[in-house]
Amino acid sequence: MSVDKEERALAPYEVPRLTSWAAPPPAADGEAEAPSLPLGHYLWILKRHRWKILAFVAASLTAVVVVSSRIAPVFEATATVDVDRQMTSGVIGQEANRTTIQDADQYLATQIRLIQSDSVLRPVANRFRLLEHEGQQSAGGDGRGIQARRMEAPVLLQRLRVLRPPSTYLLLISYRSPDPRLAAEVANGVASSYLEHTYNIRIRSSASLSRFMEKQLDELRAKMEQSTLALVQLERELNVISPEEKTNILSARLLELNSEYTKAQAERMRKEAAFQSIGGGALEAAQVSEQGEDLRKLSERLDQAEERFAEIKAHFGANHPEHRKAAAQVAEIERQIERLRRRIIERVEIDYRAASSREGMLKRSVGETKAEFDRLNARSFQYQSVKREAEADKKLYEELVRKIKEAGINAGFQNSSIRIADPARPPLGPVFPNIRLNALLAVVFSTLLAVGAALVSDLMDVTIRDPEQVSRALAADVIGTLPSVKNWRGRLGPVANPASQALPRAPDPDHAITGYEESIRTLRNSILLTDFDRQVKSMLVTSASPGEGKSTTAAFLAVAHAEQRHRTLLIDGDLRRPSVHKRFNISAAQGLSTVLTSQQNWRELLLTPEGLPLLSILPAGPPSRRASDLVGRGLAEILADASLEYDLVILDGPPLLGFAEPLQMATAVDGVVVVTRAGETSRKAVASVLATLRRLRANLLGVVLNEVRKEMSDSYYYYGYYGKYYRASGKG
Repeated sequence: MSVDKEERALAPYEVPRLTSWAAPPPAADGEAEAPSLPLGHYLWILKRHRWKILAFVAASLTAVVVVSSRIAPVFEATATVDVDRQMTSGVIGQEANRTTIQDADQYLATQIRLIQSDSVLRPVANRFRLLEHEGQQSAGGDGRGIQARRMEAPVLLQRLRVLRPPSTYLLLISYRSPDPRLAAEVANGVASSYLEHTYNIRIRSSASLSRFMEKQLDELRAKMEQSTLALVQLERELNVISPEEKTNILSARLLELNSEYTKAQAERMRKEAAFQSIGGGALEAAQVSEQGEDLRKLSERLDQAEERFAEIKAHFGANHPEHRKAAAQVAEIERQIERLRRRIIERVEIDYRAASSREGMLKRSVGETKAEFDRLNARSFQYQSVKREAEADKKLYEELVRKIKEAGINAGFQNSSIRIADPARPPLGPVFPNIRLNALLAVVFSTLLAVGAALVSDLMDVTIRDPEQVSRALAADVIGTLPSVKNWRGRLGPVANPASQALPRAPDPDHAITGYEESIRTLRNSILLTDFDRQVKSMLVTSASPGEGKSTTAAFLAVAHAEQRHRTLLIDGDLRRPSVHKRFNISAAQGLSTVLTSQQNWRELLLTPEGLPLLSILPAGPPSRRASDLVGRGLAEILADASLEYDLVILDGPPLLGFAEPLQMATAVDGVVVVTRAGETSRKAVASVLATLRRLRANLLGVVLNEVRKEMSDSYYYYGYYGKYYRASGKG
C-alpha cells in the first residue's frame, strides 16, 4: 500500500483536538480538596471486606459465648424501701405540724448515702461475713496488724447497689452473690439495719437534746427567780402594786390641775383688772362689776333727782320747802351711791384676793403633782425593764419545760415514714452472665469495630484506586484502566516474534480476546476519539515513579494502533532505563541517544518488528548523560518531522518526578498520558505530577490506571466478564 493510500485509510481517525488548551486550575498544595464520599462507596467497602468482617464477628461471638458459659453465675436480690415524705416525725409539738419540704432529690440522695455508710453496713457484714465472701478480708493469712486495720476501716460492699427509680420515693437495695438465698438475706439485712439506724439516730439526738435542755433549765430557773425577786423589791420601794396604773392616774390628774390652774390664772387676771379699775374711783368701773346693776339703777335715780332738782331750783328759792326736799333727795341718792361703791370695791378686792389665793394653791398643787409624776415615771422605766425581764425569763422557762416534755414523748415515737415496702426474695435465675445479652453486645460491638476498621483502612489508603477517586481528589479524567494479569502482571517479556506475541493471544483469537487487549483498545479509542480541537499526532506516556507500567502500556498501545492499519512510531525516551528493545527483542546499539549526540538521521535507526509493518520503533540507544541534556531541542525536531510521516508518535518517557527531560518532552508533544498502578501509586505523587504538567501548560490527555482488580473498587465489576461473554457467544 502506498503512503497516499495509507493516509486516505487513516483519514477517518483524524479527530479534532481538545477544545481548549487551558488546563483546569491547580488545586491548593498540588491536590484538590476531596468532597464527601458517596454512600455507595462505603457500601462497596463493606462488600469488599464482608468475609473479614463476618469472620471477626463470628470469632468474637464464639469467644464471648465460651467465656460467658464458663463464668460462675451471680444472683441478685432486691429489697424495696418506701420513703413517705408526708409522714411527720413526731406526735406533738412542731414536729407533728411540720409540713413537707420540697427537697425530695436531696433527701433521697442523703438516704442513699446513709444506706451505704459504715454504721448501716458493718452489722450486716459482720453477721454474714461478707468481707470474706467478697475477698476483702482473708480467713487468717494476713498479719494481726493488717487484719486489725481492715477491721477498723469503713465497710464498703462492692456487690451492693442502692438505686432510686426516677419520679418515685422508692429506694431499691440490691445485693449480688453466687448464693441466691444469701443475696436475699443481705438485701433484707441492709434494709432492716438502715431502719434501725435511722431510729437510733433520732433517739440519740433527742436524748442529747433533752440533756442539754435540762442543763439549761437549771440556769434559767435561777435567773427567773432572781428577776422575779427584783420586781417584787421594786414594787415595795415604789409602794404601789402597779406603777403603770398610778402613773396613768397622776397623768390625768396633772392634766386636770393644769386646766384648773389655767382657768384660775385667767380669773385672777380678770378680777385684778376689775380691782385696779375700781380702785381708781371711776364710777364706770364699778358699774361693770358684778354689783354694777344696783349702782346703775342708783345712778339713773340720781340723774332723775338732779333733773327734778334743777327744775325746782329754777322756780323756787333756796328756802322753799320743795327746794330743800329736792336737794335732800339728791344728797340721799349720792350717799347711797357712795356707800354702794365702797361695798363694790370691797367685794371686788375680796374676789381678787380669793382668785389670787386659788391660783397660788393650784400652782403649788400642779408643781407637787408634776414632781411626783416625774419621780414615779422615772422609776417606771426601771420597773418596766425589770418586769419584762422577769416575764421573759418565766416564759422561756415554761417554753423550755414544754420542749423537754415534747422531746421525751417524740423520742419514743418510731414513725413509719421509712418502711420496707417489699422484702427481697431469692431469685430464680442469675443476672450475670447474661449469655444472650453478651452475645448480642459482642455481635454489635464486633460489627462496629470491624466496620470501623474497614472504613479507617480505606480512609488511610492514600493510593490511587478508581476513576471516581481520581476525578474527585485530583480533578483529572481517567481515560483507561488496565486489568491485572495473574501470571503476567501487566509486563510484556522478551518475545521472538513481536508480530504474533506483542499482545497476549489465545489458540482461538476469535473467541478468547483477553480483558487486557480490550482495555488497551479502549484506551486507544479514549485518546484518539475524544473531542479534541486538533489531531493528536504525538503523545508522551509517563508516570510518577518507576515500575508503574508506562513502558508496557506504551508498547501495547503502539501495537494496538499499528494493528488498526495506522502508521505508528514508538520512541523509547527513557535514556536511563530503556526497556522497549527488551519487550520487542530488538537491538539497542543505536537509537535516540545516538541521534541527539551525533546528529545522525533518526530515520536510519528505525526498526520494524516482524509481523507489524506499520509499527516503527526508535530505541533509546546506549546510555548517555549528554544525550539527556540535548533532549529538549533534538526531540522537538524529531517529533515535528515524525508527525508528518506517522499517524501517531508514542514517546515512552522516564518518570516525571525527579528527572528533567520528561518536562521538556511534555511541552514538545501534543498530549501527555500519566500511567499509575492502582492500589500502589500515592495520590500525592500523582497530584504533584499533574500540578507540574498544569504549570507547564502541557496538554494532559488523562490518567491510566494499571493493574486494577475487581476488589479494588466497585467501578471494576465488569472485569472477568470478557471471557465469559465470548465463550457464551461462541456457544451460541
